[in-house]
Amino acid sequence: MKSLHVLNVLGGALAALVLLGGAAEPPSPGPEGPQFDAGGNLLFPAAYRDWAFLSSGLDMSYIAGPAAANNRHIFNNTFVPGSAYRAFLQKGTWPQHTIIVIEHRAGATDVSINKRGVVQTPQILGFEAHVKDAARFKGGWGFFSFGEGDKSAELIAYSADKDSCYGCHLAHGAVDTTFVQFYPTLLPVAAKLGTLNPDYVKETGTKVK
Repeated sequence: MKSLHVLNVLGGALAALVLLGGAAEPPSPGPEGPQFDAGGNLLFPAAYRDWAFLSSGLDMSYIAGPAAANNRHIFNNTFVPGSAYRAFLQKGTWPQHTIIVIEHRAGATDVSINKRGVVQTPQILGFEAHVKDAARFKGGWGFFSFGEGDKSAELIAYSADKDSCYGCHLAHGAVDTTFVQFYPTLLPVAAKLGTLNPDYVKETGTKVK
């Protein structure tokens, strides 16, 4: 009887936790979230390739002009922890401690039997990271840049200049300061849940539901 009583107590506690969890905000990414050293440098998230894949851009540029004359191609592959991705699907916004990683990878045309178009190669050209932490960063988000093989990266200094990472994302980010407009599985979610930035909606004429 004693063991049955203990099970009943545990069962009640578990049910309470489930009910509380259902009413709570989406959890932070936790172990998948950003890790920092004692100096505040962001540690490189080596397991980023196990995260949710958001999108891949080819030869993207935010400045008008012709493509590079050297025929060099670059893919920008974007990843986010699965827990942050699932939270976005629920709320249309990123939870605290989200980290978005952009992998810059070289592209090539003359690979194996490929005769047209561009494919990705094993050559890594660098990484960028965009981290949400209102307690740590001015404006709520911080930017970092890694070279291939770097174990950590310093925070890029905040600047509101329109040509800086911070200024550009603040002016053009579809959700918060992130370029959700380039993430085809998330943009419709933000439009449906009403979390698109008003300036982005005005700039693009995007229809919201």
